[in-house]
Amino acid sequence: MKLLILSFFLFFINYAGLMPEKTQQSTPKINNISSKEFIEKMKDTNVIVIDVRTPNEVNEGYIKGTKLFLNLYSNNFLGDIKKLDSSKTYLVYCRSGARSSSACQTMVDNGFKSIYNLIGGVNSWPQTLVKP
Repeated sequence: MKLLILSFFLFFINYAGLMPEKTQQSTPKINNISSKEFIEKMKDTNVIVIDVRTPNEVNEGYIKGTKLFLNLYSNNFLGDIKKLDSSKTYLVYCRSGARSSSACQTMVDNGFKSIYNLIGGVNSWPQTLVKP
């Protein structure tokens, strides 16, 4: 009977929020952002913009300010990602947002914490693309 009362008491205290919460590490997540938000984030000098499209797509034009061109379909993609500083902020894009979402997930899975994916990719980009 005492055990039942004690169990009920502990349940009540926990349910009422009176017990300290267990600390959890927050899991990094991909931040999907609009082109307007992407442009605002690009103003920060501490961000790195990555294009994950194929070289042929890049030749059609890329977003001004892009620092890295890492083809998601390349056999070296994961190795290239692992060479990057995971403590920095990255803005990632592709043609439509699907590949960049995959690239962002790979980055999160490899310890990157501040990742932003351009929704709609260059298809949604409101500015003129730079030709190489």
